[in-house]
Parts: sequence; structure tokens; C-alpha cells
Amino acid sequence: MKIYRAKNYDKLSEKAASILGAEVISNPECVLGLATGSTPVGAYGYLKKWYRMGLLDFSRVKSMNLDDYKGLEPDNEQGYYYFMRKNLFCDINIKPENTHIPDSMEPDSEKACSDYERIIEESGGVDLQLLGLGHNGHIGFNEPGEIFEKKCHCVTLAASTVEANKRFFERAEDVPSQAYTMGIGTIMRAKKILLLVSGKEKSGILNQVINGPVTPKVPASVLQFHPNVTIIADEDALSEADLQEQKGRTIYE
Repeated sequence: MKIYRAKNYDKLSEKAASILGAEVISNPECVLGLATGSTPVGAYGYLKKWYRMGLLDFSRVKSMNLDDYKGLEPDNEQGYYYFMRKNLFCDINIKPENTHIPDSMEPDSEKACSDYERIIEESGGVDLQLLGLGHNGHIGFNEPGEIFEKKCHCVTLAASTVEANKRFFERAEDVPSQAYTMGIGTIMRAKKILLLVSGKEKSGILNQVINGPVTPKVPASVLQFHPNVTIIADEDALSEADLQEQKGRTIYE
């Protein structure tokens, strides 16, 4: 596990974008696992900037998004298809047919999830998976539970997740109660994982992810078992973490 301590959110975003950009340069046909939410927006901004400067070419890149709300239409401003177009896809040269997001409008949950799992497998799997961290330790929409879900599945969102996401909706009751998400097993099959964490409010849960026991009650704790995981967190997010160099961890300032 490599941990980068960034001075602030902008430095976090720049470092994350440099890792994503390096993957694109070294492997022009790579499969990027992408995430939504406020944390990756800064990194996407840097990728768009470097594309405009002619430093990056996404024409052969494929993307696989982590998740989307079930039942939310693709053109809904709070949907993740809309989010990705607004924050990245419309400003780079990635081909629309190479971008993949769970089918939010497929009412058959089993079909939606098996179809998406198949798409990921047929792509050759994810080369680099970008993740954010939920307040309760969720990654993707894998909420705390009794088991680590192996594959893409439909999840009923925890109350804390609905509470955290209601700021994006006009009313709290507009937040969908279910979502399609990559499973923990799907995420862990990615060749490399990049976790971004920002803000004081995430410091407690990040400490559990880094130092606590591996348990499905803190889904992101499973990342301790991944052979190639990088965490980039700002000083606020790392304020409660014990970062002694142990357990094979390397700390970078």
C-alpha cells in the first residue's frame, strides 16, 4: 500500500490525475475504472487540461464506471452518465462507445448487473480503478454489511449515504433508494487501485480503512489485501491516521 499525503485538495487532484494520465500514456488501450462524486472532479479537471495541451490521448481508452442509481434516466442531472459527460467525457476525445456505466433504466436488477459484469470481463478487466471513500467506508455503492459482495449487484442505499447525497438533489426524497454497483470482488480484480480521500470528516473512517481490521462492516478495509493500491489523501483526511511504515506500506509526502 502506497500512501501519498497531499497538502490540500488541489495537490491531491493533481497527483491523482498524474497517475491516471501515466496509465493512459503507458497503455493507450487501457481500461480505466472511473468514479463519480465531488472528490474526483478536481482530477478530471487536470485530465481535461492536459488533453487540451496535447499531452493525453483518450481515443483508444475504455472506461467502466463504478455505479449508478437504479431508475434514474441518463439525462437526469443527478445521474452518473450526465455527471461523467459534464465533468470529463465531453471535453476529451474518448469515444462514446468506449464509455460504460451500469444501465440505470434496466428494471431487472439481475440482468443489469450480469450484463455489466460481462462487459467488464469482455474488456479484459480494469487496469486502474479510481475510488472515492464514503463516510461509512463504502466504495462504489458497497454499503457496510455481513459479506463482501463478489460481483455487480443491486444495493439498497444506507441512510447515511442517502443523507450525504441529498445535497445533489432538490429534495431528500428525490434521492434514489437503490443503485447498481460493481461488487467488492469486481473492484478487487482491478490490476491497480487508486483511492482518493479529502476532508476532515473522512479522517476517522480513513484511519479504519488503513489500520483497522478487514471487515465488510468497513467495505474499503478490504483494500488492505490488494497487491497494488495507492491512497492519495489530503492532510485533513489523514489527521487521525497512524502512518507508521509497517504492513508493507510506503508513505510519501
